[in-house]
Amino acid sequence: MSVDKQQVAKIASLARIRMTDDELEHMVPELNNILAWVEQLGEVDVAGVEPMSAVIPNTLRLRADEVDADAKTGGGRREDVLANAPAAEHGFYGVPKVIE
Repeated sequence: MSVDKQQVAKIASLARIRMTDDELEHMVPELNNILAWVEQLGEVDVAGVEPMSAVIPNTLRLRADEVDADAKTGGGRREDVLANAPAAEHGFYGVPKVIE
């Protein structure tokens, strides 16, 4: 696959890039070299290679989800948390209505 000057001008227009005629002429071989390299990648035998998202295996370090992990911030402290709320309603923070 190769591109010509008109196709490069169309690509530049779609990308909203203003290019002079000299710049367009310069970009034609550049884009053709890139496309040739991509075609070379298509020739690589990848049979038996599983898709991957990273070269090295990554795992997330997770902790157990414990509600009462900390005595000061753990569960069962609803009344303490709502004690300083300007408007507590039914065990939740009361907020003013934003959309009418």
